[in-house]
Amino acid sequence: MPTTPSLPDKTPLRGRERMRSAASWLCALLLIAATGCSSAGGAHWVELKGQRFSVELADDFDERARGLMFRDQMDDETGMLFVHEREQPLAYWMKNTRIPLDILYFDADRRFVSVQAGVPPCSAGTACPNYPARGPSKYVLELNAGRSAGLGLAPGDQITFGPGVPDTGQP
Repeated sequence: MPTTPSLPDKTPLRGRERMRSAASWLCALLLIAATGCSSAGGAHWVELKGQRFSVELADDFDERARGLMFRDQMDDETGMLFVHEREQPLAYWMKNTRIPLDILYFDADRRFVSVQAGVPPCSAGTACPNYPARGPSKYVLELNAGRSAGLGLAPGDQITFGPGVPDTGQP
């Protein structure tokens, strides 16, 4: 049976330390990647005509219903992207929305359909008017009022989604 040297050999320990360190770094990176997928941290984005916007996602019924209600402001280069289950006639309203918005509609192929620009806030509850798309849509992007004017959008222009933005919303 071989004997253990009187001075400990640290090479195997260093190897184990390196493995633990590498595993710790890998776990940290995976945790960052997993938490970076939430919409609240500005991790999601869309791009229109070379302009990138950080977006919050509204991809289920409750999030779509709540939208931007009760917000007093929104940063200039941000918005909210509503992702529906399927392409259909859509109309949005501004119930309990405190900031004026541009409402941009896109079809299932992510092509620009129409915009309702400069839509005013509404506190009239169910008496708030609807602002419909000019054609069937699947995605809706809300930006601060006036923001869409400088983009020079034309029907058929493509919106690009960043990683993690779902193609289809939930019920």
